[in-house]
Amino acid sequence: MFIGEYKHNLDSKGRLAVPAKFRSLLDSGAVVTRGLDNCLFLYPKAEWQKIAEKLANLPISQAKARAFSRLMLAGAMDVDFDSQGRITLPEYLRKFCGLEKNTIIAGLYDRLEIWDEEKWNKYKEGAENESTEIAEALGELGV
Repeated sequence: MFIGEYKHNLDSKGRLAVPAKFRSLLDSGAVVTRGLDNCLFLYPKAEWQKIAEKLANLPISQAKARAFSRLMLAGAMDVDFDSQGRITLPEYLRKFCGLEKNTIIAGLYDRLEIWDEEKWNKYKEGAENESTEIAEALGELGV
């Protein structure tokens, strides 16, 4: 399970160190793709397989289903760890979410999210300010 918030720096070659405690969960392979809210999603290969199958089964006759599948699947890339526990994020994904140097890696149970630190802080502040409304809405869903 991925949980927690970690600050790491992206180097000039687009390499990002993944927290050591998560590497064993990704040692069977990992996939990075465009995420939502201007971040990247990093999935273990087995978890990505489940997501990809669901996306592949969406009806191609619906424009929003096609658009979401394209966002996730066309943006996806297998990543490998180097000897220092880093992955290389392709330029098109770094551009997509505005990653330059300071990043946040956030654990969200079945995936990691990779954020530009400034965007993460703005997002987090907004969510914290709306936490009561968010909790009430989730209560309606049985959470």
